Amino acid sequence: MKPIHIGLLGVGTVGGGTYTVLKRNHEEIARRAGRDIVITMIADKDLEKARKLADPSVIVTDNAHEITTHPDIDIVVELIGGQTIAKDLILEAIAHGKHVVTANKALLANHGTEIFAVARAKGAIVAFEAAVAGGIPIIKALREGLTANRITWIAGIINGTANFILSEMREKGLSFAQVLEQAQKLGYAEADPTYDIEGIDAAHKITLMSAIAFGIPVQFSKVYTEGITQLTGEDIRYAEELGYRIKLLGITKRVEKGIELRVHPTLIPMRRLIANVEGVMNAVVVKGDAVGATLYYGAGAGSEPTASAVIADLVDVTRMQTADPMHRVPTLSFQPDLLSDTPVIPMEEVETAYYMRMQVIDKPGVMADITRIVADYNISISALIQKEASADSNTVSIIMLTHLTVEKNINAAIVRIETLSVVTGKVIRIRIEELKD
Repeated sequence: MKPIHIGLLGVGTVGGGTYTVLKRNHEEIARRAGRDIVITMIADKDLEKARKLADPSVIVTDNAHEITTHPDIDIVVELIGGQTIAKDLILEAIAHGKHVVTANKALLANHGTEIFAVARAKGAIVAFEAAVAGGIPIIKALREGLTANRITWIAGIINGTANFILSEMREKGLSFAQVLEQAQKLGYAEADPTYDIEGIDAAHKITLMSAIAFGIPVQFSKVYTEGITQLTGEDIRYAEELGYRIKLLGITKRVEKGIELRVHPTLIPMRRLIANVEGVMNAVVVKGDAVGATLYYGAGAGSEPTASAVIADLVDVTRMQTADPMHRVPTLSFQPDLLSDTPVIPMEEVETAYYMRMQVIDKPGVMADITRIVADYNISISALIQKEASADSNTVSIIMLTHLTVEKNINAAIVRIETLSVVTGKVIRIRIEELKD
């Protein structure tokens, strides 16, 4: 049978890994796919680097359009990133009758609805397993393995850089700035780490998972996003004392009012498996009504782990390309004409529990004033702890844990608490998720 011809756009970390793994495991992959999968063209601005990687038989060019328009290329693998040139190349490849495999979560989170619609009209496949959680096959699990289930929620540690920073802060007692510098030296964080530490990267990923889990359009603009830059070692330590770990979670839930879609630091009970995921590793918990809670764990980034996901998509596309488009697994799991218009609810309508820490002047009546305000907003307290004052200070830390309540009530209570003359500085608020089965 004629081999499947692949055009590879970009030979950076993931592109280089894809070429290496496909070559190394060529025979095994062909046995699974039913035919040879061969990279016959590579496009990269660094021609010397591409030529060093590729066999002499591979055509190397610095013009990606040569690949997206070439009549002999069956599948275009887009690994250059960004949301401008990459989008144009993907749309051009689809227009020329090619299937696309990409790891570009930012592009799909922002422009996926448009790209998927164009691909559907042309009968093309757009596969993106590598866009979420690196080597963990979470997209396939949601699209295929859990199709019998009504998904109720997903919670994931889906950014390795942020998880590494929080792990090191907890284990070594270092500050955020110290660990970020360490992460950059180790290559875990970019020179500009904004997407990782501000939760934007995780928001891209949870957007895609939410669309697949609940059959809604891709809606990145509606994700509530909060990063880890304001977290302190003090809160990480107090959380530990209370039996929790702080993780940056991407969360999406089906609730009565609609769909929750959010990324923020979260206290998770230490007894949960996901709370014990450390370093740069990723993990995703999916709760289905039939199967219960399932956990997916592994490397969320890196050359060969991500290449593993890219090549899995190549095998899938190879198997499915001759199938009638109506009989393929839908891009977002649900049939495209049956996507739901269920609303994404605003963050202030989300119901969860909260950890709050405040610094107050150590004098009688302070606790009563604070609890009175909390009661005014129907917020129920599950734990209230006052730390001892230091010898050289007249202020103490109060830590409060609440039962489930609506975010807007917490926001209003915090505004009032901060106006009290006995409260010094801002109230620290971190959400709590029990992640019960």
